[in-house]
Amino acid sequence: MSRSTRPPAGPIDPIGTDLAKTLRTLKLSGLKDTLPERLALARQQKMGHAAFLKLLLADEVTRRESRSAALRGAKAGLDPAMRMESWAEPADLSYDRQLWSDLTTLTFAEAGTGLLILGPVGVGKTHLATALGHIAIRRRMSVAFARADKLFTRLRAARLDNTLEAEIRRLTALDLLIIDDFALRPLDATQTNDFYELVVERHRRASTIWVSNREPSEWLTMTTDALLAQSAVDRLTSGAHTLIVEGPSYRQRGRVALDASKETSHAH
Repeated sequence: MSRSTRPPAGPIDPIGTDLAKTLRTLKLSGLKDTLPERLALARQQKMGHAAFLKLLLADEVTRRESRSAALRGAKAGLDPAMRMESWAEPADLSYDRQLWSDLTTLTFAEAGTGLLILGPVGVGKTHLATALGHIAIRRRMSVAFARADKLFTRLRAARLDNTLEAEIRRLTALDLLIIDDFALRPLDATQTNDFYELVVERHRRASTIWVSNREPSEWLTMTTDALLAQSAVDRLTSGAHTLIVEGPSYRQRGRVALDASKETSHAH
């Protein structure tokens, strides 16, 4: 008579149904992802109960902080791909690296000092500004990122429905406001006035990062009220840091590489 054989036993679940249910009840389901590895580590290092509990709780704190930062970054309008760790600069990009290192400490933002990030199109100015925004988010600062044209459109709409004062107050209360692509297009009378109001309300109270491919002196020629714009620019540039980024556009680099690959494929 042939002997019946049992299938080999599979790996034992280190968590189990009851523990998984308890973790869900306590809103600690995220621990399931790392608990098996942490259990193995605890056995290898002969960890005590208190040390093991501390390790698990530290994992959960890190997980919650990362999730919170991601949610607040999305609400602030920050591109999740534009972080410090994803900044891969080409060798021929030129900017003051010591100044950039100082800026990443956010001392300027804590002091309510402005920052201008200037340079030609496609050199990574937006990435650098957004990376600072992500650092500020992790420091629990209130942040908002907006393209200049969309910000002015929102302010125009607020003016029409009588919520402009509330919108200006909201923008003024932010610890860090990032305005991208400023002066890409000429500013009409309403936009020039809103530009002035933003600068005056936030001057020396909160930090604003202005990202532009034009020098502040050129901004004056793109407004309808030179006197109002001059007053705003004088305040804005007074004591502000300026980071100038120069080099070939990374967009052009990508296009050249793509064109080169096409030419190679055609040659074959």
